[in-house]
Amino acid sequence: MLKMLPTIRLASLLTVWDFELVTIETTIQAILDAGTWTQRIQQIRLIPQRHGTEHHGTIYAAVARDLYMPHLAPDFAYIHESSFYETAHFFAAYDAANNLTDAFSRVDEAALQAALVECPRTLLVFRTLLGLTNDEFAHSTLLAGGPEDLAALSSSQIDTMERSAIDAPRANTPAAVAKATAQARIASKTIVMAMNGELFGDAPPGLRSKQQKPDTAEGWDSVRGYATDGVPLKVFLHQRHYGGAFRQVLDATSTLRGDLIEDAVEALFTARGVSFIRTGSHNQADIARRFEVHVTPAPDFVVFDPADDSLKAMLECKGTNNGGTARDKALRFNRLRAESVRLGGIPLIAVLGGIGWARINDALGPVVRDTDGRVFTLSTLSSMLEVAPFPGLLGMTNSA
Repeated sequence: MLKMLPTIRLASLLTVWDFELVTIETTIQAILDAGTWTQRIQQIRLIPQRHGTEHHGTIYAAVARDLYMPHLAPDFAYIHESSFYETAHFFAAYDAANNLTDAFSRVDEAALQAALVECPRTLLVFRTLLGLTNDEFAHSTLLAGGPEDLAALSSSQIDTMERSAIDAPRANTPAAVAKATAQARIASKTIVMAMNGELFGDAPPGLRSKQQKPDTAEGWDSVRGYATDGVPLKVFLHQRHYGGAFRQVLDATSTLRGDLIEDAVEALFTARGVSFIRTGSHNQADIARRFEVHVTPAPDFVVFDPADDSLKAMLECKGTNNGGTARDKALRFNRLRAESVRLGGIPLIAVLGGIGWARINDALGPVVRDTDGRVFTLSTLSSMLEVAPFPGLLGMTNSA
């Protein structure tokens, strides 16, 4: 036993010496050089063993910056397609409005009413000229119709008129004709009163009317001038600046944008036969009872083995183009990490989107830490199926 003692001490010293040689740079490079996602995850999981907590933030941030941030798509550069906001729909409405009013020269109530009966979609052009939203125009019809007790238009009625087809058949039953005529009458009255400055009254001190914009500053004269001579680019761009670049279509498709990442994950899982539940459509108590997931709200997806209904992974989707919001959302992964550990080390996976995650130190880095590097984006989503537990779950029956 005495002869073996020095050997044991020497081995112990070598272990300490080797530990000290694992520098921050060495660890980072080992992660960057990992040939597969699985190897990368293995290297990231060694960080707590190799380094003190004071160095963890530096390492995770470096890894996040080099390996994950380049794949964050700038989704602010794109908008969802929405036919109502595309040029084809609006240009057709504009051409009809221009033709039916002889280039906006016949714009009394009777002429506008006739145009709206002939082509209800032209309301979109006149409402846009006034600079009013759908709801604002609906309330304006209430103001305009009050003195004559005319029925106001609802937002849904306005929407139906503006989305109608250019060549839609005109109403032919007495009841339908009466309805279309009444709607066109109150709409035309509202348009004329607003353009003439008769509807809203004088602006209070410090405010000015929405009609005080280049294309309507002089009422219909301004409209005719721009319709004939065109709108200078600087005026066009100023109006975009005023309204917010693509603000209307972004607001109209906000739900689609919010579901973009989740929809992509669901499509991938469905196509590859991964058994999952998208928890937003399920009772949270059912998720807790079935899989013992007690964090609330439940993660966006739970992945399970249909053979024994056992939980295999938790997946959370987060998109943001704001760094402060990304920092706040990163805290969610810390809570999910704790639940993952409580459940015996169930893999936690993040699917992120938006440039808000370019905030490295207190947003993306911590997510890399809490998921052991299982961080994916829309551009790397298919690679997620290469890491555990997915290779053993492919081709199984989906569950919803």
